[in-house]
Amino acid sequence: MAVSERRGLARGSPVELGQPLLLLLLLGCCSGRIHRLLLTEEKRPDIQLNSFGFYTNGSLEVDLSLLRLGLQKTKENTPLVGFSLTRDRSGNIRSSSTQDPNDCPLQKNSSNLLVLFLINTKDLQVQVRKYGEQKKLFISPGLLPEMPSEPGLPKPEYTVTPKKDSGTTTALDKVKSKPAASQGNQQGLIGKDKELVLDLGHHNNSYNFSFHVVIGSRAEEGQYSLSFHNCYNLVRGQEQPFDMTVMIREKNPEGFLSASEIPLFKLYLVMSACFLAAGVFWVSVLCKNTYNVFKIHWLMASLAFTKSISLLFHSINYYFINSQGHPIEGLAVMHYITHLLKGALLFITIALIGSGWAFVKYVLSDKEKNIFGIVIPLQVLANVAYIVMESREEGASDYGLWKEILFLVDLICCGAILFPVVWSIRHLQDASGTDGKVAVNLAKLKLFRHYYVMVICYVYFTRIIAILLQVAVPFQWQWLYQLLVEGSTLAFFVLTGYKFRPAGDNPYLQLPQEEEEDVQMEQVMTHSGFREGLSKVNKTATGRELL
Repeated sequence: MAVSERRGLARGSPVELGQPLLLLLLLGCCSGRIHRLLLTEEKRPDIQLNSFGFYTNGSLEVDLSLLRLGLQKTKENTPLVGFSLTRDRSGNIRSSSTQDPNDCPLQKNSSNLLVLFLINTKDLQVQVRKYGEQKKLFISPGLLPEMPSEPGLPKPEYTVTPKKDSGTTTALDKVKSKPAASQGNQQGLIGKDKELVLDLGHHNNSYNFSFHVVIGSRAEEGQYSLSFHNCYNLVRGQEQPFDMTVMIREKNPEGFLSASEIPLFKLYLVMSACFLAAGVFWVSVLCKNTYNVFKIHWLMASLAFTKSISLLFHSINYYFINSQGHPIEGLAVMHYITHLLKGALLFITIALIGSGWAFVKYVLSDKEKNIFGIVIPLQVLANVAYIVMESREEGASDYGLWKEILFLVDLICCGAILFPVVWSIRHLQDASGTDGKVAVNLAKLKLFRHYYVMVICYVYFTRIIAILLQVAVPFQWQWLYQLLVEGSTLAFFVLTGYKFRPAGDNPYLQLPQEEEEDVQMEQVMTHSGFREGLSKVNKTATGRELL
């Protein structure tokens, strides 16, 4: 069982509206970079706590306030419980993803950039072992002092004199604030041939200790992953539950955002302005062509404005996270509400356009109704999964489950919205040979095929190519993933609006001169003589009747 809490939104906020579960999720989530994780009765051998991109003078603070192990006496000389801090080589690829799940990461020497914190409960000490060239990765006991600091200036650091034959650390010297890179000679005691030893507190059958890491030079910059390992639980069926409470605080010189998240404030703000401009332009087009406007045109306009507002709140959230470590409560709630509406409107609009609703028909078929009955609940589930992931820490036991639910549900929705387009294409192919409809149906068929390709490209770019880009690029350029996603979404919106714009020469809006039912009715009325003295009524391109 895992309980996670992120600094920012009050967990005890009053909720007096309906849907209490959803609102509690909205009020209890935050994207702060100060993490607090509580694990009880946990049996997982490996727990990925967090991943963060550090620049020079960035700092990582870890405070393990409670660790209660249900261990039996063993003959193992090497501690099998501890933390690992790994620097990922590229993108989000983690070194632990390629290792054997039955191997203990704390027992293997590694040539990768790796730091191990081995918890020795017998001698009440924590051994720090460093692998790879990490000359200016400074590790010290305790947390950094709480004091305001201007962006670009590092916090004061600690220096430590390690002892190899003692289980405690005897000296803690405070140094005035100065660039960490200039203190390399002073902190040269922490070398690859020497081992730093930290104190391990013991109280009421629980253990505690704290440490902080400072990135001292550009050579040590990168994406770091912090994990906790309890290798005693590697053997299935012999797991021993343990309890843990840990606080993690990460910070760069410019604020609390990771290196890949620093540009997101400006990116989301610019994209919000772009979607707003697109929405205003679309409304102006609708006002100029009121005779050819349908309800779905206004639905497309509402989607553009909702997307713009969602990105605006997202941008503001990142601004406050960077400056304060947590967002403003009301703005965070508004972001998740607009995110829910945007996700539902997007898939509903795509499916309605693909089915031809409001343009050429006002009633959906049973198959199309079933698609909407599937897509809408799944979209709600996907957005709830997104909110739960934002409100949980990465190390929580249910975090991986919600992540898989979000990925699976999103793929199902992307596949489901293609069915109305495919059905419309098949219907137009079957009807293309009907007398009097060949030209119009062929034009519609070509347009639907273009729309099908557009939807496929949009799904591939935002779900597959964007993820590959995020994995391939260096850690400081991973914001290109969000740029590709938002840019692809804007391009998809613009192309969809152009293809289905309200214009008289748009083949999508052109109805056949005579529908099949009209032809049958005309034959009946002609044979019966009922039409004598009546004039013929034609349908215009918009479906309205003119005498």
